[in-house]
Amino acid sequence: MAKIIWAGQSCFQISVSNSKDSQANIVIDPFSEIGLKNPNFSADILLVSHNHSDHNNVKSVSGDPFLIEGPGEYEVRGVFIKGIPSFHDDVLGKERGLNTIYAIESENIKLCHLGDFGQKQLTDEQLEKIGPVDVLMIPVGGNFTISSSEAQKIIGQIEPKIVIPMHYGLPKLNIKLDDVDKFLKIMGKNSVEPQDKLVVKTNTLPKEGEMEIAVLKP
Repeated sequence: MAKIIWAGQSCFQISVSNSKDSQANIVIDPFSEIGLKNPNFSADILLVSHNHSDHNNVKSVSGDPFLIEGPGEYEVRGVFIKGIPSFHDDVLGKERGLNTIYAIESENIKLCHLGDFGQKQLTDEQLEKIGPVDVLMIPVGGNFTISSSEAQKIIGQIEPKIVIPMHYGLPKLNIKLDDVDKFLKIMGKNSVEPQDKLVVKTNTLPKEGEMEIAVLKP
């Protein structure tokens, strides 16, 4: 089982249960100084997709976590993590540098966090490294990452079972991004009821070919 909470921007806390007695808290991309309330998360594992202040506020995360800040393969507390190199833009990183995609697997649930992905599409090598995805966390706000329409194409490449949009405009956010409604419209969803958290279990995942979009409240 995985319980997913969103703090805004690209910051998530994912609690995975490895067995009856064991669990691990994963925090991804904690932010600072973007107008939103700074996340107050504790973690066993902390992932940072790239070194920008709206993604790398590692000091805000308590619990003395195992820190991962780039590509590689890791196993921590029964959680398998693969950091996959990518670009923050569509010109080979010349404008905004590098970004790490994280593929995370625990208890047969496969998650993928794209960070500040800026390429117009994934390469075959990136797709192969990502592999099958149950839950995809994808930026949709444009300007600094892929746009809503580009996100739709990336989703088509990955074919996840559940999509969680992230990195989009919010009322107090001081970074100019498109709002989530633009993405939902492109995806053919007139409205999706936001929820406080998403609980994912292998036996309740959508069936093959039936993708769901989950909008979380920050």
